[in-house]
Amino acid sequence: MKFSAPFESTVMRVEPQWIDYNGHLNMAYYSVLFDRCTDEAFALFGLGPDYVKQKNASFYTLEVHITYLRELMVDAPVRVTLQLLDYDAKRCHIFQEMYHAEEGFLSATSEQISLHVDMNLKKSAPFPDDVLARIKAMREAHADLPIPPQVGHVIGIPRKA
Repeated sequence: MKFSAPFESTVMRVEPQWIDYNGHLNMAYYSVLFDRCTDEAFALFGLGPDYVKQKNASFYTLEVHITYLRELMVDAPVRVTLQLLDYDAKRCHIFQEMYHAEEGFLSATSEQISLHVDMNLKKSAPFPDDVLARIKAMREAHADLPIPPQVGHVIGIPRKA
C-alpha cells in the first residue's frame, strides 16, 4: 500500500452547534476534527469500525497536546494532515495540522500518542502483523518529512532569568 506524505483528510466543515459564546469554534471540537482525521488514517491500517467488531480490539488516545493558532468560524471548510512520527509494537506517535481548506491558514496542531488495546482485557496489546506492516509502510512514506517545530512542545509559563 502506498501512503501520501503526509496523509490528508477529506474536507470537513465547522458545524453551527460547535460555535461557542466567543463566536468561534469551541476548543473541544478541534479534538473532534483531529479525531476524524485519525480515524480516516488509521482505517488505512485496517483499524476501522469493522476491526473493532471482528477483533474486539481498538486504539485509544494516551496523550494529546493541541495548540490553537487561529480561530475557525461557522461553516469553515477544514482539512487535517497527519504525519506518523514513530511507532512500536503497541503505540503510534502522530502529529496533525489543521488548515482552513480554502484560505490555507494553519489553525491548530495536535501531537498524540495512541495505544492498541485488547477490548476483552482492557489492556494494551501488540498490533497484528498485517496492521503493523501498514503502519511501517506509512512511517517509511513519512520518513523524509521534517519534524514540525511543535513536536515535544512543553507547556508552561517561561520564567525570566
